Amino acid sequence: MAKEIFTLDARTATGHFPGIGRYVSSLAAELVPRLRPDELLAILTDAGARSNWALPEPGPGVRRLPVPNSPFSLSQQWRLAPMIRGSRVYHSPYFLMPYLAPAPTVLTVYDLIPLFFQEAVSPRTRLVFRIGMGLALRKARQVIAISESTRRDFSRHFGIDPAAIRTIPLAAAPAFQPAARERVRQVREAFGLPPDFLLYVGSNKPHKNLSALVQACAALPADLPLVIAGAWDSRYPQARIAAETLGLAERVRFLGPLSDEDLAGLYASCRLFVFPSLYEGFGLPLVEAMACGAPVASSEAGSLPEAGGQAAEYFDPHDPAAIAGTIRELLDSPARLQEMSTASLAQAGRFSWGRTADATIEIYRSITYN
Repeated sequence: MAKEIFTLDARTATGHFPGIGRYVSSLAAELVPRLRPDELLAILTDAGARSNWALPEPGPGVRRLPVPNSPFSLSQQWRLAPMIRGSRVYHSPYFLMPYLAPAPTVLTVYDLIPLFFQEAVSPRTRLVFRIGMGLALRKARQVIAISESTRRDFSRHFGIDPAAIRTIPLAAAPAFQPAARERVRQVREAFGLPPDFLLYVGSNKPHKNLSALVQACAALPADLPLVIAGAWDSRYPQARIAAETLGLAERVRFLGPLSDEDLAGLYASCRLFVFPSLYEGFGLPLVEAMACGAPVASSEAGSLPEAGGQAAEYFDPHDPAAIAGTIRELLDSPARLQEMSTASLAQAGRFSWGRTADATIEIYRSITYN
């Protein structure tokens, strides 16, 4: 029996794309059990890079196709065509893609950080983003945005009809869930942390606004550490400099990138998760923290109110005093923190990769069968 082929480009499931890699691998895992007997998922992988994410193994409904060309390769423009030809849908989770793909294209978009935070990228990167994203959007039969905020941004900045963009949010991975008391104790001991600490998870790129969070920490009790976990880019040392300048070198802990298991333990252990970002396309760490039962204080910027809903407490990220005030007010109310913890679990439950896959495969089928 001939099968309808949906091609998912998973060449971004590498260490170079931590966020997109999680998206495409989580989506792929949930698409497979939703395939009908007459449907096949063809997964393109980067043959030249080690995958940081588990992708579905080949089977009756799954085909793995190693590609010798990365998303940054010009040669993908002509070499990927034979692998995509015959597909009813080609889904690219990244704007650098084969723009002449011989199949109707679905494109996922995340944010406009290269345009909104130009100090974080080179002029060449901004130019590549503008041109490449423009080409990708013109090629796409359907655009998927990961939040309503992203949908509005792309509609406004690229002149796209909002009806041509569908919002399909992300979700926390299964590893992120409330931890047993013993696991909480183990994590605190492993990292040498007291019972009460603030937690931030994410990168240190300029839009993450870590310097403001460190400044806010200076106005909080001296026995309250701030733990910062996530990939560290040496081009942006401002948060470390702020900690040293303010005499907080001992209170601000930089742990670097951690496994999902360790992150889940930290989320479940912290007194309060704080997310001061100036802009997010979705805000996945916030949802991960909520899925572990952490109370959340968040910036009110970008998509974060969508991700946090009514479960989070919001602050103005441009004002370190406002950040400190929100944190202090919450820490002074244990009952409020407990209420927020319960609300966090409910809010995180509104998102699931299963629902993300349901909405995505619905798009594939609308293109294939209509």
